[in-house]
This record gives sequence, C-alpha cells and structure tokens, in this order.
Amino acid sequence: MGEQLHLNAFLMSTGHHEASWRLPESDPFAGTSLAHFSRLAQTAERGKFDSVFFADSPVLWGSVERRPPGAVEPTVLLAALAAVTERIGLIATASTSYNSPYNLARRFASIDHLSGGRAGWNVVTTAGADAARNFGLDDQPLHRGRYERAAEFLEVASKLWDSWEDDAIVADKEAGIWADARRVRAVEHSGRHFSVWGALDIPRSPQGRPVIVQAGSSEDGKDLAANHAEAVFTAQQTLEEAQAFYSDLKARTAAAGRDPDGIKILPGIVPILGATAEEALRRERELDELIRPEFARDELARTLRLAPGDLPLDRELPADLPDEDEIEGAKSRYTLVVDLARRERLTVRQLIGRLGGGRGHRTVAGTPEQIADTLEAWFRDGAADGFNVMAAALPAGLDEFVDHVVPLLQARGLFREEYAGTTLREHYGLRLPAPLINAAGGLSRVS
Repeated sequence: MGEQLHLNAFLMSTGHHEASWRLPESDPFAGTSLAHFSRLAQTAERGKFDSVFFADSPVLWGSVERRPPGAVEPTVLLAALAAVTERIGLIATASTSYNSPYNLARRFASIDHLSGGRAGWNVVTTAGADAARNFGLDDQPLHRGRYERAAEFLEVASKLWDSWEDDAIVADKEAGIWADARRVRAVEHSGRHFSVWGALDIPRSPQGRPVIVQAGSSEDGKDLAANHAEAVFTAQQTLEEAQAFYSDLKARTAAAGRDPDGIKILPGIVPILGATAEEALRRERELDELIRPEFARDELARTLRLAPGDLPLDRELPADLPDEDEIEGAKSRYTLVVDLARRERLTVRQLIGRLGGGRGHRTVAGTPEQIADTLEAWFRDGAADGFNVMAAALPAGLDEFVDHVVPLLQARGLFREEYAGTTLREHYGLRLPAPLINAAGGLSRVS
C-alpha cells in the first residue's frame, strides 16, 4: 500500500444506478454523446483522478427496456477524449475472446501515442453464450480455456509492443534513414491459440506498453492478474472480504516473481452524497424506487442461471443454487451476489435494490466526511490501494465527489493536489516495463 491512494472514475452513460436515466435531470441519450463524456473526463481530471475507465461487452446485454446499454466502442472514445484532456489516464475494456492480438495491440499503442502515454487496457475474457453467437460460435468457450487464451493473448501483445526498441527511430534526414531496421524485430510467435509473425506497424509507445488492468476475481482471474495485471478492478461488499482479496492477490503476485507494489487493487464503490446522512439515504431511496423490479429480476435470473419465475420477489433466494464451480461465466460476480443475499437474508426484491446501484459493488450513502472516512479506513486497513469510483448518477455524482470528497482526502494527505507526472504509469507509480527484445525466446530482427 502506497502513501497516497489512487482514484479511477468508472464512467457509464447516465450513471451506475440502473434507474439513473429516469431522473428528471438525466439525459437518456448521454451514452452516445461525446460532449457528455468529454465533460466527465474533464471533471475527473479537475479532481486529479488517476484515470477514467469504460467497460465494454461485444453483446447487447439484458433488456433494452431496462436501461441504456453501453453503446460507444470505448477505444474510439478514448482517442476522442485524448484530445480534450491533458493528464488523466484513459482505460478501456477489450476482450481477449473476440479480438486478435495484432489489431488490439496496435489500437492501444495508437491511443498511447495520441494521448502522450495515458492508455490502459482492461483485459476481459467475455462470458456468455450470446456473445459467442455474435462471433460464429455455438456457445462460449470454457472458463479455463478463456483464461488460457487471455494469457497467451497478453504474451503476444507484449511481444508486439516490444517489437520496436525505444530508440529505433533515428530520423537521419541527411543519410535518408528514418529508422534503424536492426532495432525492429518480428515476434515470430507460434502458440496454442495464436500464430503471429509481427512486427507491429507502429513504434514503441510512450509507456512502452499500456497499463494492463484486470477485473476478474475467480481463481483463474486472480492468477491472470498476478502474472500480468498492473491494476485490478474488483468488487467486495465488506472490509473483511476486501482485506482477504487484497492479501491473497498481493501474495500471488509475489509468488509469480513480481513486486506486489506493482499491482494496484481498486475496489469499486458507489458513493451517494448528501449534505446530511438523511439526505443521502433519501437520494438512495429515490433511485431505488425508480427500479422496475420485473426487469431487474430478469437480469438477476440470468446471473443465477434460473428462470424469472423461480425468483418470487418477496422470498429469499432458492436454497438449491449451483456452486461457483458449475458456473462457466462471471464466476466471482455470481458468488458475490449469492453471498450477499445469504449473509443478509435478503428477499429478491431487497437484493434487486442492493444491486441496482452498482451490480454488486459496495454502495455507500452518506455525507462527504462519511464517504472519505470509508475510503480512508479501507485504504489504511489493507483492503485497497485506491478505488474505482462509480457515481450512481452522472454528471452530478462525479461533480459532487470531486467538489466535496476529493478536498477532504487531499486535506488528510491521502490524495494528490497536483499531478506529478504526465503518464498513467507515473500516476500509478509504476515502472516502465522492461522490453522483451533480446530476452530468451525473444524477438527476431526484421530484415
């Protein structure tokens, strides 16, 4: 745990609460508005956040009646936001299941160049048969197979980013030589999932490689993070669960031969602010009352692999749910939802309300001081290196956090008052990655 915490702004159309789009002040079309996301990114940068983050999925998930979907492809959005921000990191989700290493490595290297070294890639494996069918498959690959593919995908992408040495471009106008061909090498990768010759058609980017982020908390997900991730977005409901995850992942990272300080663990938190605790709770109730329970129950049924009729709204979850080992997609989120319902003996209606704000991420309603106290406690007690801030309603929720919570964290010496660096790696306190070139089994020169 470092001396100061890290803050990432997880941005989602009108906000993370599923009913936020129904608020009188919300713009139901915000999810496709560059002006909306530009303003949010600039607000987060004003608050000296480390980064902004966009989720993504290659499938139309759930019912379009329920809430606006994630519409804009996020790497395209990052390129646009690079032009209207100067310092804040730019992180997008992209799937290793339904992309190829060459195209994705090129895309993120391009964003890193265009932003001056602010790119990050949230690596996901994409669960669900619906997504698989969008790419010509009858069903999703098995959980372990998706993570094996992801590990090789990251290996190939790293080789591609390292296929140019930092000083390959000589730009010798007099000699007529733009780059030294001896410093550009083909990757010549032949593996179980990918065969890629290389080299990448864009030079090594300012960060060397984009920051690698990971968000799965299953056993396979934690192993992938320990070996590759530099930041982890995670979901825990209690301090004890967060401490256990933090300790486990730091230990796995050390066992993988990496510095545990080289991976930043950022649990999601949904802050709902009020001038008083009573006002914050009232705002939370107002949002929850806008949830259409029939739509939310359908989504919960999908998560639990049940029919909606198996989930009467005013009863607790059925006793005979599958074990996590029987779930092939989103294992950790499945377990989080079931554990939350069992631990607090929630009815389906109550569980829907608890999940409405952040899909399993912890929701905290309170005054700015109470929110700051919660963040400080988790940070100091070994549960987090920082937080993935998920405003329930946007833009107001992010404005309030920046204006009222960030100054408290700064006054306590817990958060920066100014950016010290210009790249996302510098914000996170991460070293530049050592190139793979000339390592054992490394890259071959392009003739």
